[in-house]
Amino acid sequence: MPPALLCLLRLLRARGTGSRHRLALDLDDCRQELARWQRHADSYERELTRISRERADLLAWLAALHPSSAVVTPATDTGPGGTHLLRLMAGERLLSWRLPPADLPLFAHVRYAEPTVAPPRREGPRIPDQATHIRRHTRLLALEEALFTTPPDP
Repeated sequence: MPPALLCLLRLLRARGTGSRHRLALDLDDCRQELARWQRHADSYERELTRISRERADLLAWLAALHPSSAVVTPATDTGPGGTHLLRLMAGERLLSWRLPPADLPLFAHVRYAEPTVAPPRREGPRIPDQATHIRRHTRLLALEEALFTTPPDP
């Protein structure tokens, strides 16, 4: 049972007995529980903000590594001043990520383009999702690096 519901049940129970002292203690317990959960929520919010900023930094870096194909466009499903998309080619596939307006200054080095009409999807075998493609491409690049690196002299 959720802690908030337990607190409420304790309050209702104490109310029925007429014990103001017990009611005050239960209310204090509920306030402490609320403060504890608020600290958890604040901690999660700070962590999410940190991770979101790191994601934006990594995407800006990735765009700098792919200057010929990287482009920022407004997302077609949002209004003006809203979300944008970072698009780039990697491993012969177009990849894209949503960028919130606050992250756009990190992408000043990336070409800006107006959105274009998306090409129609082709019929046939399902194209692997973006995360799978990135993992596969990363393994391929790592393997290529291992093949063309000469071992040090003994």
